[in-house]
Amino acid sequence: MKLQTHREGQDILVISILEEHLDASNAAAFKDAMQPLVQDGARIVLDMARLRFVDSSGLGALLFCLRQAGARQGAFKLCAPSKPVRSLFELMRMHRVFDIHETCDEAVRAFA
Repeated sequence: MKLQTHREGQDILVISILEEHLDASNAAAFKDAMQPLVQDGARIVLDMARLRFVDSSGLGALLFCLRQAGARQGAFKLCAPSKPVRSLFELMRMHRVFDIHETCDEAVRAFA
């Protein structure tokens, strides 16, 4: 799983998924790559701009990250979902579970 990270300010970690699919073929690798990044008190923005497809395994991996962040008193926000991914989140009512923003800048500002 290819991820790219950078810091916004001192304490917000922006993680970009550099893949087009988050599905059964790479969900476990995504969880493995994310686990060391979700540290105690971490404030994370996951940039989903390149994702074009997410299946139930991918949603499960995202839920895993959300739960891990919450268990460690951190926060986990999503940003820049493509139209197909946004539609899936709405269909599955996941837009009520995740804090989703249209842009990364909006997600970062939401931590203020």
